[in-house]
Amino acid sequence: MVDASWAPVASPDELADSLERVGYLADEGVATAAFLALRLGRPLFCEGEPGTGKTSLAAALAEALGVELIKLQCHEGIDFTQALYDWDFPRQLLHLRALEAASHGELDSDEAERSLYSRRFLLARPLLRALEESPCVLLVDEVDRADDEFEAFLLEVLGESAVTVPELGEVRAEVPPLVILTSNRTREVHDALKRRCLYHWLEHPELAREVAILRRRLPGLSAQLANQVANAVRRLREVELLKPPGVAESIDWAEALGALGRTELDAAAAAATLGAVLKYREDAQRVVAAGLDQILAG
Repeated sequence: MVDASWAPVASPDELADSLERVGYLADEGVATAAFLALRLGRPLFCEGEPGTGKTSLAAALAEALGVELIKLQCHEGIDFTQALYDWDFPRQLLHLRALEAASHGELDSDEAERSLYSRRFLLARPLLRALEESPCVLLVDEVDRADDEFEAFLLEVLGESAVTVPELGEVRAEVPPLVILTSNRTREVHDALKRRCLYHWLEHPELAREVAILRRRLPGLSAQLANQVANAVRRLREVELLKPPGVAESIDWAEALGALGRTELDAAAAAATLGAVLKYREDAQRVVAAGLDQILAG
């Protein structure tokens, strides 16, 4: 167990209350998983369909705990220089030219090289920043998009909460960051990384929670329209779509209806605003072919 004094949260319920105050309505499972990650000092590995609130959980935790959110966005081909650190070569070159000018060409090469690899020329990427600026929340977003080699590197960093910069020495976090990893399951993440983490699968919220989320995010939204949008989105998720709508699309749809002055979701209003909730032409065609009025009516 690590020293969690920077995040004095006594229970999952207390953490859920803190998250609710910053606008994230966590169910019991999410609140418990996040609380255990804090208390045990373990990374939290979150999987689920896009739009279930994985990324926004990390942002809400940072806000609720009063610490910085540091995000590492994973992508195909990401390597350690993009995640950990790199050297500021243009500034190093300017520095070297300045040294040469000041010494009138009589520059000691060893001394010059040592001066180039000092902390002032180090560009800290997200992982190094998280170790230096802890306590913080480190979001490793869409880790499933990275490759096996990067996973192994990430596992080492998370396991030690430290890295070694050859020119400068070891950088170790005084307090390990709270790490949230997310995956949309575009590929399976290796068991070694999962074993290091606590795990939680995020489902789409139940109807009442989704209605509450809509009304929290859009204070002017009526209870009737919020219920209609949430119900319609739930039915759309039951259709075989390329991209089932998540909570973000529910919010976009309700906001679009409000911008048009609509007070209820009927077939005409749904057709006019379908682009707010469905983001593929094939999905829109499939839903229209199935009959918007039938989907809205359940």
